[in-house]
Amino acid sequence: MRSEREWAALEALLQHASEALTFVDGMSEEAFREDRLTFLAVTRCLEVVSEASRRLSDATRDAHPHLPWRQIRDAGNVYRHGYDSVLPEAVWQTVTRSLPPLVTFAEAELAKRV
Repeated sequence: MRSEREWAALEALLQHASEALTFVDGMSEEAFREDRLTFLAVTRCLEVVSEASRRLSDATRDAHPHLPWRQIRDAGNVYRHGYDSVLPEAVWQTVTRSLPPLVTFAEAELAKRV
């Protein structure tokens, strides 16, 4: 049985991953690189996704070994502490390639809530 903290983490992960995808919807990578506001908003969403992933149980993460949990958790440290070296190209790749599977994961897990 999941704790309320874990359910809340799943909800936060889904919300912020979905928002980041919405922010870049219809944008090209070039447009994203030039749009500082969207870059900052998406980076903040990724910070929350990273933190929420830390609040998931080992059992939940272990049930989804196809997701790079260590990288997801560690990315938040880069966004918070290495903020001066975060490249728009790397954020773009994360959003466009890594977030869709995370959204699918969170939706599936939240669907189990009764």
